[in-house]
Amino acid sequence: MSRPVKSNAAPVPDDAPSWHGITAPISEDLPEPADLIRTKKLIDTLVSHGVFEDEVQLQHREKVLRALESLFKEWLAAMCVEMNIPDYVTEQVGGRVLPFGSYQLGVHAKGADIDALCVGPGFIPRKDFFSSFYEKLKSQEGVRDIRAIEETFVPVIKLGFDGIEIDLVYAQLPRKSISEKLNLLDNKLLEAMDKHSIRSLNGYRVTETILSLVPNVLSFRLALRAIKLWAKRRNIYSNMMGFLGGISWAILVARISQVYPNATASTIVAKFFKVYSMWSWPIPIRLREVEDCHYNLPFWDPRFSLSDRNHPMPIITPVYPQQNTSFNVSPSTQAIISEEIDRGYAIAQDIQQKKANWSTLFETPNFLEKYQHYVLLRATSATEEQHVDWSGLVESKVRLLVGTLERNAHIAIAHVNIQPFSGPEKTGDREGMSTKWLIGLFLKRDRSKNQRIDLATSLLSWSDTVYSLAEKGQLYKEGMSLSATCVTRDSLCRGSPGGGEGISHEPKPSVSPQTLATVPQTPVKQGTKRKAGLQNEHPIKRMRADKELVPVKEGSPVQASTPAPSHVNKVKLPQAIGGPSPPSEETPAKKSKCSDEATPSPEKSPASASPCKSASSSSASPPAMKRPCSPVPDRPAKPLTSDLSTDELCDLFPGPSTPVTKAQRLVVEPRTS
Repeated sequence: MSRPVKSNAAPVPDDAPSWHGITAPISEDLPEPADLIRTKKLIDTLVSHGVFEDEVQLQHREKVLRALESLFKEWLAAMCVEMNIPDYVTEQVGGRVLPFGSYQLGVHAKGADIDALCVGPGFIPRKDFFSSFYEKLKSQEGVRDIRAIEETFVPVIKLGFDGIEIDLVYAQLPRKSISEKLNLLDNKLLEAMDKHSIRSLNGYRVTETILSLVPNVLSFRLALRAIKLWAKRRNIYSNMMGFLGGISWAILVARISQVYPNATASTIVAKFFKVYSMWSWPIPIRLREVEDCHYNLPFWDPRFSLSDRNHPMPIITPVYPQQNTSFNVSPSTQAIISEEIDRGYAIAQDIQQKKANWSTLFETPNFLEKYQHYVLLRATSATEEQHVDWSGLVESKVRLLVGTLERNAHIAIAHVNIQPFSGPEKTGDREGMSTKWLIGLFLKRDRSKNQRIDLATSLLSWSDTVYSLAEKGQLYKEGMSLSATCVTRDSLCRGSPGGGEGISHEPKPSVSPQTLATVPQTPVKQGTKRKAGLQNEHPIKRMRADKELVPVKEGSPVQASTPAPSHVNKVKLPQAIGGPSPPSEETPAKKSKCSDEATPSPEKSPASASPCKSASSSSASPPAMKRPCSPVPDRPAKPLTSDLSTDELCDLFPGPSTPVTKAQRLVVEPRTS
């Protein structure tokens, strides 16, 4: 298991409340024997999934961090000599390398990278860190795959050091020396710091503060390990793709730890699903109240910021300047996360009633069975070295395409599979590297007999944006290409995206301006109804959304574009895109490797809404996605009872609000009994 990492957080003031968090605990009950037994079984399940490192691996990580700090201090001293800094300053310059993120929280998995903060004095310029220190690291034996990424929100040096992947960020403090006793949680340090240093320092400050705000660090760590494994196995662990990242999940678990301070890890996990399955978003999750120091720094405050008010799922950092860690969440990803939490809640109840075990919670879904229609993205490069940068750029912009697709008037949910498919690529006589991503499309029901769904413009506009960014950043090289293709589930199932079979790949053509051709959608049989929602494997039956719809055959590919650079791949689409259809019989789950949106008001039921317009019509707003609707139960549905009363739920957040008595769900189609 992980060795507990000592927190450097400041001690809690004597006049602080006797509880952790912004409200008093919901329950201070001590664990019962059954809770301890469930926790032991949870630990056994986590061990079987290989989430813990052994003592040798832990010691190796500590050794690597000590070596990095030694190199950093040597570099600072050398820079002082080069800059003719007085000897007495050089001798006291100090310098620190501090881990943060999952490693510092004590919840990192085997083979996980380490986030580390390098803290230097104000007279050492940032540019020297990304040039001079970069070269020093590059020359070290054991360092590999090093690259400096300066043009990003938080500039970082990525490298492999003695088998450990490390992300280094740099913060300059307005001081002549950096001592071991310096309290980096002091807000006054931020007043004279540059914005890049504040952003770099923020990760460390958030990590340390979270550890100081939970009543039982060991139970918190174990529960967080379970939630992180669950989120990764269910493919909802990715801030870049519009889901939630590590800090967001940590804050969510920490809040449950605060209101159940004496609970074991298994109880915290169960309460996690219970509370958040009933949470009324966009009420924010906070670990404490953060005072605005008025240092002219971006500060999340929905009272004064329209964009902050429009965040659908705010999870707020507990340090100044407070930020929303889930700002990338979109209506689609919020719906998917919420449906997965509902699934977890049902399983957690079964575990408590001895009807299921922990391994059920961590089962992986089969993404190829979820939807009838997909967008297949393919990035190719001539060499493996080029492909690291090219695929990284494309992946970072997939969220933008998801945001565009979910704003389409005919798409209810655009669901990106966060696990890409990578491997060698051969096109004609050329060999290279390829990475593919899949975006599942859940379409709104439409009674129109002549429905046209035009995605060509959206797909081509997105690919043009990616190419433009690559050229602007001088990243684009000969042999790089990007394609976006609409495919059906049947065509994907003829071969694995990872292997390439069943998915046609054509040489990069020139793009000609043509109109997207579509065929009318097959009308739904009169009197039939469907239920919409995301699919779950347990205990909810897979959705029957379009079982009555006649499958639409794929037509010949059609090119559609506006004038674009000659290197832009064509966007290939079938002749028509129909509604989603469910998979056949239940099969064992197989593992497979955005823009900020407001939470819109619930849309009208399609039963009473007018038919969708043709592709030439303007796009409508995205559907209401406060919560996804529930599929049909696989067995007689038992009520998901809660031991949280309305008063208890209200205690979780301050201020007047509507009591949450029932989970709110997205209604795409009218529900039938």
